[in-house]
Amino acid sequence: MLILAAILAILVYGLVAPMLGALMPSYHLTGDQNGVLALVQALGLIVASLAAGPVIDIKGNKTALTAGLGLVAISLFWLPNAGSYNVLLVVYFILGLGGGTVVTGATALAGGVNEQRRGSVLNFLNLFFGLGGIITPFFSGYMRGDQLCYIVASLTTLTLLVHVVTKMPAPSGEAAFKLSEAVGLLGRPTLLLLSFFLFLYVACEVGIWNWLKIYLVSPAVGLNATTASNVVGFGFAFGLLVGRVVVSRILIKVSAVSVTFAAAIFMAIMTLAMLHVESSVLVAVIVFCVGLAMAPMFPTILAMVGDAFPRGTASATGIAITFGWIGLAVSSPMIGKISGPTNGNLQNGLLLLPIFSVLMVLVNLVLRPALRRSAAA
Repeated sequence: MLILAAILAILVYGLVAPMLGALMPSYHLTGDQNGVLALVQALGLIVASLAAGPVIDIKGNKTALTAGLGLVAISLFWLPNAGSYNVLLVVYFILGLGGGTVVTGATALAGGVNEQRRGSVLNFLNLFFGLGGIITPFFSGYMRGDQLCYIVASLTTLTLLVHVVTKMPAPSGEAAFKLSEAVGLLGRPTLLLLSFFLFLYVACEVGIWNWLKIYLVSPAVGLNATTASNVVGFGFAFGLLVGRVVVSRILIKVSAVSVTFAAAIFMAIMTLAMLHVESSVLVAVIVFCVGLAMAPMFPTILAMVGDAFPRGTASATGIAITFGWIGLAVSSPMIGKISGPTNGNLQNGLLLLPIFSVLMVLVNLVLRPALRRSAAA
């Protein structure tokens, strides 16, 4: 029942993650406004992830997950009735708060089921994130935005009810883990390196979710909206799903640091290639390969965090995820700014993705001795 609860929670976030990118073209905003909207959602994710870890370590998973799912449901029911750009900013901030709490809670819940195979478990869990990432872009091409929001909000409410009735492990309590220990984790070099690794990765993944559809319908590629939605859904999101199926088995025999090193190199190559093709068939194939390359990164980096910090795991995970959302907050406005008011230079803005991928390769090399020292300690 614990795994089912975690799967449903991560599926909800998989449905929510591409929501902004799927709905953004219908808002008819400028590039700067799109960037600010993504930034506000990122701020909600940052605040939630930083707070959720200590709450989980002290109060337990159920408190965090039910609160997060409640916020997601409220924001999705509100979103179709936002009415103005300023209200959209408020709604997306609340959506970020809920989403950040759900991701941290679901990761902590599933990661504790089998600590010996944490990487495989988290990659399996995130298959359902990929599934959600397929569903939302696909249906966004065939239904109105308000219908999509109400359907996902209803599924979120059902998931909330499942979490309410599911018996979850009791919190460790203040005697076992103190808030001061969570603050002290921020000074650990290994955690900072892992957090920067996740910062770079999330900047790349969310860049795809938020901007790929806009790029594909731009004159640079010229796809229609339905085809572009299918490329994002059946290309990128399906690549994430397939990649996590494969990697969940590979991680049984291959170290997490080696898997993420190979994936970062593949990411750099594929994201660069994605920006230099115009054929709809070829771009779909390359976007699928981008999804394959990115598939292991998020869950495997979090598994590395859990393995390196067996005490205060949720707090360490929350800190790492927070840096990930900071990556979202930094990359989306940068892409929007480089792209200009009409998104005319979006191809140049998306060059941020292969650049960050190369940086990930370098960070991975620096991480290796740090992880060895942490394991020895």
